[in-house]
Amino acid sequence: MNVAAVPAKINLSLVVGESRPDGLHRLATLMQRIDIVDRLRVELADETAVIGFANDTLITRALAAVAEASGVPAGFRATVEKHIPVAAGLGGGSADAAAALVLANRLLGRPLPHRRLHELAFVLGSDVPFFLAPGPKLVGGAGELVEPVTVPQDYVVVIALPHDVAKRSTGEVYSRFDELGGGARFDERAVELRSAIASCEHARDLAGLPPNDLAEASGARVAATRLAELGAFRADVNGAGPSAYGLFTRRRDAERASSALRSNARTWVTLPVW
Repeated sequence: MNVAAVPAKINLSLVVGESRPDGLHRLATLMQRIDIVDRLRVELADETAVIGFANDTLITRALAAVAEASGVPAGFRATVEKHIPVAAGLGGGSADAAAALVLANRLLGRPLPHRRLHELAFVLGSDVPFFLAPGPKLVGGAGELVEPVTVPQDYVVVIALPHDVAKRSTGEVYSRFDELGGGARFDERAVELRSAIASCEHARDLAGLPPNDLAEASGARVAATRLAELGAFRADVNGAGPSAYGLFTRRRDAERASSALRSNARTWVTLPVW
């Protein structure tokens, strides 16, 4: 039996380019895990099943991918405790899928190499490779290029999930991004992101990162604006939305901002985790 704590994520910066020939958009994004955590247990079973999350698709696909790639006629039983909000842009589905890949692989007599797990992860979704290993990362390509980076971790995060903003599909957000004429100067802006990451010595330096290119297309900018008004030294839409995040130096300021938003949004006060 294998058990894992499965953290959510925020996109501390997201630079998006035009779509590639395969239809996926080029991106450069700084991704950071946060301490909103699902728990996943995987064990061998006669047939594959997922318990605890009726709407699952990704965990089931991940378990099936490990069985097929290994050539082992094994089944897996996954039990999920869901704490990461669903359809919030926090990567809960991708995180669970990555954990399922890793945990199921550990149960094999001859585990698949990391390179093969990485290939399976990218087929499952563009965020999944990020979650295969701990630590913040600069993610490129369309999600398949993952590079560990070092950035400050001494800040408090407020997550706001507005009550009145519905989750748009990622495809819809990217289509709207294209309609708005996004994607210009991608290579230059990706270099700017890398340079900004290298300059981040203190938490407040994160304020100098490029903003989220999908903020306007997501329709979720209002919550980020409100977090900035409440004192966040950096606030932005998270990924393709609809959640937003704000970074604060002091927990008491984060708690105050969280309380001020609760009539309009679900909120969480949390921390970055490695």
